[in-house]
Amino acid sequence: MTPAIRVLLVDDQALLRSAFRVLVDSEPDMQVVGEAADGAQAVDLARSTRADVVLMDIRMPGTDGLTATRMISADPELADVRVVMLTTFEVDEYVVQSLRAGASGFLGKGAEPEELLNAIRIAAGGEALLSPAATKGLIATFLAQGGSAGGDGPGAAEYSARLEALTAREREVLVLVAGGLSNDEIAERLVVSPLTVKTHVNRAMAKLGARDRAQLVVIAYESGLVRPRVE
Repeated sequence: MTPAIRVLLVDDQALLRSAFRVLVDSEPDMQVVGEAADGAQAVDLARSTRADVVLMDIRMPGTDGLTATRMISADPELADVRVVMLTTFEVDEYVVQSLRAGASGFLGKGAEPEELLNAIRIAAGGEALLSPAATKGLIATFLAQGGSAGGDGPGAAEYSARLEALTAREREVLVLVAGGLSNDEIAERLVVSPLTVKTHVNRAMAKLGARDRAQLVVIAYESGLVRPRVE
């Protein structure tokens, strides 16, 4: 039997946490292992509970969700923890910063229950919970504006240097990932199997130091490999 997905809930609103707990615990394949009201507590609980997925509110008093996500992403002991950002506003510059900080994606607080549960499962599986098109559109919008999230992560020059380690096919797959295509769509485009595409994606992530598919999209844009198209 597959172990249940261990979920940590992080939000300063106790009522919202309670609602999420009821929803998550109602599923046979997942369980809530902890609740936190701020980012600092979230980082501590991520370590002690060995959570698989953290549902993290972006805006909280004290240590906010963005800072907490950076702390989790920077901790080698928490390399397997996936962070799903929760936001009131689905198009928000903080979302881009969160992806750069290491989050697997984001979800609006107004999402349907099934969307939230599906997001947890997708994130636990190591994929970006955003639809490829949504990821592409969101990041392209902010990078087209020349926005920079700052932070301590690698810059465009370092990402460009890392791209040199990619094979021609890995670079091709990366461009298609950033273009919003799923593995199945990429496989059809390149006339290869989805498993082959997944292998190329995983190798690209390893070489570029990306935690998941969401960060691959960020890197593709930040390195200049893919240029945002202004509609």
